Amino acid sequence: MIVDLNAYLGHWPFRRLRHNDAVSLLGLMDRAGIDHACVSSASAIFYKNSQSGNEEVAEQLQGHGDRLTQFAVINPSYVGWERDLEVCAEKFGARGLRLYPHYHNYALSDAYCDDLIAAATERGMIVSIPLRQIDQRQRHWLLEVPDVEHSELETLLQRNSDARFVFLNGIGFTGSRLGRADGDLPDNYVIGISRLKATMDNELAALLANLGPERVVLGSGMPFKYPQPALLKVEVLDAPQEAKQAILGGNAKRLLG
Repeated sequence: MIVDLNAYLGHWPFRRLRHNDAVSLLGLMDRAGIDHACVSSASAIFYKNSQSGNEEVAEQLQGHGDRLTQFAVINPSYVGWERDLEVCAEKFGARGLRLYPHYHNYALSDAYCDDLIAAATERGMIVSIPLRQIDQRQRHWLLEVPDVEHSELETLLQRNSDARFVFLNGIGFTGSRLGRADGDLPDNYVIGISRLKATMDNELAALLANLGPERVVLGSGMPFKYPQPALLKVEVLDAPQEAKQAILGGNAKRLLG
């Protein structure tokens, strides 16, 4: 079973997204051989009230819950996030969060961010954090949002050792404590492969050696990206078949229960 932990529904204000509704995304998944995907709202990244995007995704997922799982976009600096989290978890069945600190104008070190993570963890939810959403070299001139730094994630892990994290759309982990065996960090996080290199310096193989295959997961970023490149990275990876199966779906199934 192939499970993608990094997919989206909705709109992006600065470019047209295709395959960005549930039916079209499922068609894209079928062509790539992906069985299940965790989806969040791309629109919610820019909505003043991100809960509106969560509501849109919940509507889209009706009748597709066997293949699509919702991850809620929650802004902990927005008044009323506690009720938004409750609705997403209990009414919409969201199994995780997506956090966008630099888009939503807060820091991962803020106390209310820790409050959100603690509340989500108490509900058994996964916390996913995309380090970037788009390549800054291709950004719109009105958009100036820096990537989340590895150091921000390192301190977040140390403060929230009971939570479960998924770090998405990142690169260069082996140059930080996050990607080293001697990083002295809690092991409560996994890393998505969407930007990792599987050739040349081959960061993907290095992460498997340093952290183990159970700490790496499939995350394509569709429909911002097509899923086939992420799948190809696993296909060409010089690793046992058991490790590849863990990356493609076993680790995600364990996280999602």
